[in-house]
Amino acid sequence: MPSHRLAMTVGLLAAAPLVLTACGDSGQKAGPADATDVTIQITDDGCAPDPASAAAGPITFTVKNVDSGRVTEAEVMKDGKIIGEKENLTPGLSGTFTLRLDAGDYTVMCPNAKTDRSPFTVTGRAAAGAADAGLTDAVRAYQDYLSEQSASLTAATTTFATAVRTGDLEKARSLYARTRTYYERIEPVAETFGDLDPMIDARVNDVADTAEWTGFHRIEKALWQDGDLAGMGTYADKLLTDVTDLERRIGTLQLAPEQIANGAVGLMDEVAKSKITGEEDRYSHTDLWDFAANVAGAREIVDVLSPTLRERDTALLTRIDSQLADVMASLASYQTKDGYQDYSAVTDASRRTMTQQVNALAESLSRVAPIVAGA
Repeated sequence: MPSHRLAMTVGLLAAAPLVLTACGDSGQKAGPADATDVTIQITDDGCAPDPASAAAGPITFTVKNVDSGRVTEAEVMKDGKIIGEKENLTPGLSGTFTLRLDAGDYTVMCPNAKTDRSPFTVTGRAAAGAADAGLTDAVRAYQDYLSEQSASLTAATTTFATAVRTGDLEKARSLYARTRTYYERIEPVAETFGDLDPMIDARVNDVADTAEWTGFHRIEKALWQDGDLAGMGTYADKLLTDVTDLERRIGTLQLAPEQIANGAVGLMDEVAKSKITGEEDRYSHTDLWDFAANVAGAREIVDVLSPTLRERDTALLTRIDSQLADVMASLASYQTKDGYQDYSAVTDASRRTMTQQVNALAESLSRVAPIVAGA
C-alpha cells in the first residue's frame, strides 16, 4: 500500500536484502523513442517535476530518491486518482514509469515531503495513431477481470464479516486469507482510490492514531493476537462498506493499457515491500496467500497484454513467462490442499531465492508499459 496515505515503516529482512528498480542502468532510453522525459527528484522538501510541463503523448517519468529517508515515492495524479507511481525508493534508488497523457492539469505528489504536491501540465494534442485492436481488447478483458474480482471480494467479505460479527472466531480465521486474495489480485487498482486503500488494508504502523485503524489487518489482530472478536462487528461492517464502495468505483474506472502494465510492477512492489519481509500479515502469518494473489494478478495482466507483446517484443514476453513460472514454482513448494503454509515455514534460503526472482520479474515487467504506451 502506498505510504502517502499514511506514514509507513518498511522492515527488510537482513537475510534477504531487497532492491527493486523499475529500469536498468544500461543507458538505454527507458520509454518509447518519442516519449518526453521528465525527472522527479525526491527530497524531504518536495518532488517538483523537471520540466514542469510536457507535450501530450507518451511521457516517461524517472523518479529518484536523492536523500530522503521519509519520502519514498512519487505519484502522478489526475482528478484525485493515482494514474502512475513509483514506490519503495530508499535513498539512492530510482525507477521509471511511462504514461500516455492527454492535455490537462496533473499533480505530482510525494507524501510526507514539506511540499508534497507540485503541478504538472500537459499541453497540445497527442499525435493520432492507428487504433490497436489488441490493446483495446486487453483493456476490456482486464476491466472484466477487475469487475469479477471486486464482485468476488464483496461476496467473500460479506461472509467473513458475518463470521466476525457473530463472534465465530474459527470460521473468521479460516476465511481471512481466502477473502483477501481477491483484494490482493487487484491491489494497485484499488490504490488509485487513495482514500479506500488505507481504510481497507492499513497495518497498525501505517496510522498515526490507532483509534482510526480499520480494515482487514485490524480484524486480523483481533483474530490471532487478541483471540477475541468482542467489538469487532463495527469494523466488519465498515470493511464491507468499503469493499462494496470499491466494487462500485471499479465499475466506473477507465484504464489505459500502460496503466495496466504499470499495475503488474505495482503488484511485485507489494510482494517486495511486505510479503517477502513477512510484515503484511504479521499476526496470522498468511503472507504466502497474499504473495500468490499478487503474482496471480500480475499473471493476468501479462496474459491480456501478451498478444501485443508477442507482436512487439517476443523475447521480453518469453522472459516474463519464464520468470513468472519461477516465482510460481517457489510458491508451489509451500502450497497445501487448503492453501499455503504458515509463513514461518519459509526458510531464509527460500526467501533469498524469492527475492531474486521477484527482482528479476519486476525488472522485466517494468519494460512492458513503454512498449504499449508507444502504440
